[in-house]
Amino acid sequence: MMRQETIRVELSLTRHRAVSLALTLAVLLGGAILLEAKDKKKAAPPAQKNFLELLDYSKIVWPNPPAITRIKYLNYFSGEKRQLKAAPKKSAWMDKLAGVAVGEASPSDKLFYQLVRPYGIGEDSKGRIYVADEKVLAVFIFTPETGEVELIKNGQHARFRLITGLAIDDADNLFVSDSELRHVLVFDKQHRAQASISQGMSSPAGLAVDNENRFLYVCDTDLDQVLVYDADPPYNLLRTIGKRDGKHELTTPGDFSRPTNAAVDEDGNVYVSDTFNDRVEIFDADGNFIREFGKAGDGPGYFTRPKGIAIDRDGHIWVADAMQDRVQVFSPEGKLLIWIGNHGLLPGQFSMVGGVLIDKQNRVITSEQYPGRVQIFRYFTDEEAKAELARREGSGNRGLLSAKQADGTSSTTPK
Repeated sequence: MMRQETIRVELSLTRHRAVSLALTLAVLLGGAILLEAKDKKKAAPPAQKNFLELLDYSKIVWPNPPAITRIKYLNYFSGEKRQLKAAPKKSAWMDKLAGVAVGEASPSDKLFYQLVRPYGIGEDSKGRIYVADEKVLAVFIFTPETGEVELIKNGQHARFRLITGLAIDDADNLFVSDSELRHVLVFDKQHRAQASISQGMSSPAGLAVDNENRFLYVCDTDLDQVLVYDADPPYNLLRTIGKRDGKHELTTPGDFSRPTNAAVDEDGNVYVSDTFNDRVEIFDADGNFIREFGKAGDGPGYFTRPKGIAIDRDGHIWVADAMQDRVQVFSPEGKLLIWIGNHGLLPGQFSMVGGVLIDKQNRVITSEQYPGRVQIFRYFTDEEAKAELARREGSGNRGLLSAKQADGTSSTTPK
């Protein structure tokens, strides 16, 4: 009996030693595997960058060197900067209760806002860029120097249904058109809604402000008219430009077919993109017709659905063509000087370009509806071009430009 008990004890000790040895081997092997994985991780090659990050944007200019640069690509915006955080190893107990799996976003995470269908563009006195997004139903406010983004949101700061046009006056009052609610909302410089303008409107789209004469121009695509309001309270309707036509078939000078956007020059003249007539019409501050230019076609100087329009400090007229995905620049008389863009998503290309703005810093800002993007370019003025020509002549390097060409009248005309 004693002998049997002794054998049982020895067998039990043997089993315990075997289990202990197995556990020890498992720990050692596991550690070795972890060390090997760690070494492999250290030795892994760095992740490849997106090829767009490798591009030298400073080389994207128009016209091509050695001609004097008149337009230069700077940057783009697409939404708020997403701050990526490392995923926690374990879910917080509150997330577990909420049914959030490890690696998933917590319901308490900040909502990320991305441009989807940006259209109307404006700039305030601080140089911030305002963009109305038709799909997101928010006005994005970008600070180019820092990349910071603020938003005027639907349901929080105002009620939006289909915001399209946008304009800002010298006092930083913001005007936003809503095509479905048939009105223009007015915000003060603190972005607080102050008033709603709706008298005579049907489908307001692009907006423009004449700061000198205090006019607010509203392009109404349903009415085929440009409505002119007092830009100060009580925002009375002063007059209309163009005759109403429910069929959108008027082609006579001074009338429109689906006008979409407007711009005002230093003399108070208003320029209107007459979209379905594929032309630009120009009126004085009293609404009298001055002239028109443009016709349907896909060649240089022709239009296929012109939309955004802007005037630079030299009086050149910039027109964004939504179908041809290019921005063409014309002299005050309507002569084509240069164009930028074509179909595509690379820097300097466009996909359904709709808006264009020239700000006080000579930045050219465009909005595209399909990639949800705002691109920023730099316009070099006639004065800057002449200074560069003088510098080249002084250094013995005259480049391709003559003194006549440097003023922008022929130097950039596409061949």
